[in-house]
Amino acid sequence: MATITASPPRVGLPGLLKTPAVRKLLLLALAAAILVPLANARWASGSWPTALTVDFSEPLAKASDWIIDNRDSHPLFLYFFGHVSNVVVIAVRAVYLGLLAVGWAGVTALGALVAWRVAGIRLALGTGVAFLACGLLGMWVPTMQTLALMVVAVLASVAVGVLLGLAAGLSDRMDRLLRPVLDTMQVLPAFAYLLPVVLVFGIGVPAAVLATVIYAAPPMARLTSLGLRGADKEVLEAVESLGSTARQRLLTARIPLARKELLLGLNQTIMMALSMAVIAAVIGAGGLGDRVYQALASVDVGAALAAGIPIVLLAVVLDRVTGAAGERLGAEPEPRRGLGRLYALVAFAAVAVAGRLAGRLDWPEAWVVGIAEPVNRAVDWMTAHLYSGVPVVGGTADWAGHFTTWVLDPMRDGLQGLPWWSVLLIVAALAWVIGTWRTALTAVLAMAAIGALGVWKPSLDTLSQVLAAVAVTLVVGFATGIAAARSDRLERLLRPVLDVFQTMPQFVYLIPVVALFGVGRAPAVAAAIVYALPAVVRITTQGLRQVDPAALEASGSLGATSWQQLRQVQLPLARPALLLAVNQGLVLVLAVVVIGGLVGGGALGYDVVFGLAQGDLATGLVAGAAIVCLGLMLDRVTQPTERRAKKGA
Repeated sequence: MATITASPPRVGLPGLLKTPAVRKLLLLALAAAILVPLANARWASGSWPTALTVDFSEPLAKASDWIIDNRDSHPLFLYFFGHVSNVVVIAVRAVYLGLLAVGWAGVTALGALVAWRVAGIRLALGTGVAFLACGLLGMWVPTMQTLALMVVAVLASVAVGVLLGLAAGLSDRMDRLLRPVLDTMQVLPAFAYLLPVVLVFGIGVPAAVLATVIYAAPPMARLTSLGLRGADKEVLEAVESLGSTARQRLLTARIPLARKELLLGLNQTIMMALSMAVIAAVIGAGGLGDRVYQALASVDVGAALAAGIPIVLLAVVLDRVTGAAGERLGAEPEPRRGLGRLYALVAFAAVAVAGRLAGRLDWPEAWVVGIAEPVNRAVDWMTAHLYSGVPVVGGTADWAGHFTTWVLDPMRDGLQGLPWWSVLLIVAALAWVIGTWRTALTAVLAMAAIGALGVWKPSLDTLSQVLAAVAVTLVVGFATGIAAARSDRLERLLRPVLDVFQTMPQFVYLIPVVALFGVGRAPAVAAAIVYALPAVVRITTQGLRQVDPAALEASGSLGATSWQQLRQVQLPLARPALLLAVNQGLVLVLAVVVIGGLVGGGALGYDVVFGLAQGDLATGLVAGAAIVCLGLMLDRVTQPTERRAKKGA
C-alpha cells in the first residue's frame, strides 16, 4: 500500500517576511550595508584598534600594590577582612583536627553510618570502601584536609544561599535584582573567582574557602527561591486563614513545602564546592587538589591519578548520600528509627574509642598501596607505543597534532584574521536572531569589553578552542542522546556512566588527557569535550523523550518512518531542549578550556595561571575579566527567546 505524504505548504515572500528571524536578519543586513563600509574605511585591520583599548594594567598594579602594602595596617583589613580570615582559618583547622582526632576508623565508621541511615546498607558499604580506598592510596591526610575545607565552605555557602534565596523567594523586587547577578555567577568559569579573593586575602586557606563560597552559593539561592515560590497556594491560604503571622507561615508551611528543593540545592552546593575546593589548590587550598596540581605541573600522571581517585570517590559518595536523602523526603518513617539512631551513635563511638586506644588514629604506612609507579610505567609504555606509530590509525599524539593543525590553528587564525567589527556584528546577529535585542546588546557589550581590556587575540584563541570543543561535543552528544532516547537499554547502560562523569570535578579530567595526549591545546579541548558531553547527552535524551506521544502516534498513523518521525516531529518539538543543551555545552566547555591553561592550553587560561603563579595580579585579573565577558557572551548568544520567557514567567 503506497504511503501518501502531504507536501509542506509553500511559503511565499510576504509570508516569509512575517517570520521574526527573517525580519531581524533583514534589519541587520541593512545596518551592515551602512556601517560595514564606514568601519572598513576607518579600521581595515583585523586587530582591535589601540585607540579603543583601555590600559588597566597600571591601575590594577597600583591597586594590587596598595592592598599588599596596607593588608597589615589598614582598618578595613584589620577589623573586617582580617577577622573573616581568622574565623575561616580557625573553623577549617578545628574541623581538620577533629577529623584527625576521631581517626581513620572513626571517620570511616561515621561516613558509613550516615550513609546507612540515609540510604541503606549498600551505600553504607560503598561509603566505607571509598574512605578506605583514600587511605590505601596514601591520601588520608590530604583527603581530611579537603574534607575540612569542604565542611566549612558548604556550611557558609548554604547559609549565604538560603539567606539570598529567602530574600528572592519572598520579595519580587529582590528576585528581579538577584536574578541577573545569579545568572552571571552561574556562567562564570571557576578560575574567574580565584583572583579577586587572592587580591584581598592573599594565597592560602581563607582565599580558597571564600572563593568556594562565592562559587557554590548561587545554586542554593536559586533552588531556595524556587522552592518558596513554588509552594502550594492552597496550603498557604489555609495556614493564613488560621491567623498565622508571616514568620509562622514561613517556618510552618513555606520551608517544609520546599524541603526537596532545599535538599537539591544542598546537593548542588556540595558538588560545586568540591569542584572549586580542588581547583582552589592553585591559590593554596592544600589537600587533594594540591597533590593533583603539583603532579600535573611535573607531568607525573601516576601521582595525579593517586590523588584524583579519592576526589572522584568523595564526589560520588557525597552526591549519592545527598541525593538519597532527597528521595527519602516524604516517605513513610521506618519503625524504631530513633532506636536505630542510638545504635548507630553507640557503634560510631565504640569504633572511634577503639581506634584511639589502639593508637591507630593515622592511617598505617604499611597499608598504603603505591599506584604512581605502575601508572607511570603504563604511561611510558603508552608514550612508546600509542603516542605515535600505530598502524593505519596513528597514535594519540598524531591525533592531537592533526586536530591542532587542521582544526584549532585554522579556527584561531580565521577568528583573529576577521576585522574586529565583523566579529561584533556576527555576535549581534546570532544573539538577536536566537534571543532579543537585550541579549544581543549584552553580548556585543561583553565582546567589546574584551577588546577594551587589550586581550582581543588571546580571547579569540580561547574562543576557537571553545567552538572546536563544542562542535565535537554536540555531534557526539546529540548522536548519543538520540540513540539513548530511542533505546531504553542503551539509556540504562549510559546512566551510571553519565552519573559518575557528572560528579567528577573539572580538575580530574586533565589527568587522563595528559596521559593520552601530553600537553597542549588539543588535550585541553579533549578534557572539555569529556566534561561537557554528559550534560548534552542527558538534556538531549530528556528533551526527545518528553515529546508529546500524541504527535508521534499521529505521524505514525500517516505512515511516517522512524527516521521521518525523528526529523520532522521529535527534533522540531524538542528544539528548546536542544538549544539548552547547546547553551550548557558552551558554558561547561569554557570552564575546562580555561583550566586547560594548566596543561598547555594557552590563551586566557595561561594568563590566569601565570598571574596566580607569578603574583602578577594585573595580568591575571585582566584575563579573568575577559573570561567573564566571554562566558557572558556565549551564554547570551545561546539563550533562546522561549527559555528567557519561561525564566521571566
